[in-house]
Amino acid sequence: MELTDEMLKEISYVKISTYRTKVMKSLDDEVLIPTQIARNSDIRPNHISKVLSELKAHELVECINPEVRKGRLYRHTDKGEQVVKNLE
Repeated sequence: MELTDEMLKEISYVKISTYRTKVMKSLDDEVLIPTQIARNSDIRPNHISKVLSELKAHELVECINPEVRKGRLYRHTDKGEQVVKNLE
């Protein structure tokens, strides 16, 4: 598959941050709450929400139940799936 410039920019955006890379990889084909992401990626929970916000702003992850305060579920968007496939 040919990568667009836009996709290459997103891949690079994720790659320049260890945290973003770890969060993206931990969400691979999963729907997780932030504490699970923190555990999987070895990042302190207080950093996870900032990373998730950044990734959400880039439309790489989405929250599927934003109305709840606790236990929000996150997963990759289609764009996020593409980025993860190209992180290796």
